[in-house]
Amino acid sequence: MTTETVEYIRYRIPADRSAEFLSAYTHASALLAAAPQCVDYELARCEEDFEHYVLRITWTSTEDHMEGFRESELFPDFLAEIRPYVENIEEMRHYKPTTVRGRGASVPTLYAWAGGAEAFARLTTVFYEKVLADDLLAPVFAGLAPEHAEHVALWLAEVFGGPSAYSETQGGHGHMVAKHMGRGITEPQRRRWVNLIQDAADEAGLPTDAEFRSAFLAYVEWGTRLAVYFSGPDAKPPADQPMPRWNWGAAPPYQG
Repeated sequence: MTTETVEYIRYRIPADRSAEFLSAYTHASALLAAAPQCVDYELARCEEDFEHYVLRITWTSTEDHMEGFRESELFPDFLAEIRPYVENIEEMRHYKPTTVRGRGASVPTLYAWAGGAEAFARLTTVFYEKVLADDLLAPVFAGLAPEHAEHVALWLAEVFGGPSAYSETQGGHGHMVAKHMGRGITEPQRRRWVNLIQDAADEAGLPTDAEFRSAFLAYVEWGTRLAVYFSGPDAKPPADQPMPRWNWGAAPPYQG
């Protein structure tokens, strides 16, 4: 489980001090942003009672916060900004995330946006037709099992937010890594793989909007570079790792 910890600080700030409080945290937030121990942060104001604020800070660990950030050169300036409001703190505690987490449906997954299982099945069908006809990649996939394209479709579907069918039937991330060990994939082969799957995405009718394709290509680049690494002569199998789960990244889906 992740070592990250979430610190919640609850403030009660009189209305006549709210502007100066927000100004102080605007300045203090620059120091949080510069701290390598800080993952992210957010200051929220209560809608029902404007005097109540909650500051949420995700730290890389409780120790990193207490012994890293608080003993760093950033902390004195941070404390100087917020010191006038320490007396207004009603709670300041660290919380460890649980496994109960997820996303709602307000932003669709990449899997749903692409068109679901049928879209990824079309993609891999077209893609492996191209692969087997390609002079650079065909030798890598010699003796391809008939179900290979189907398994890759399940993998991509799960990575992009779909059902966990690959993990449940094939063994998850470790199984996929093992498929690449010792294969000696070259950089030109990786580049060709990337190009062909983009062509296949066009032919299979996957969405062409900039937001989807940038996220799609980001995963393809990341995944193929890992494949090259794990196929090398000195690669060692990684420890147990969860399936990668890709999301929209910098640009959410455009919905005009």
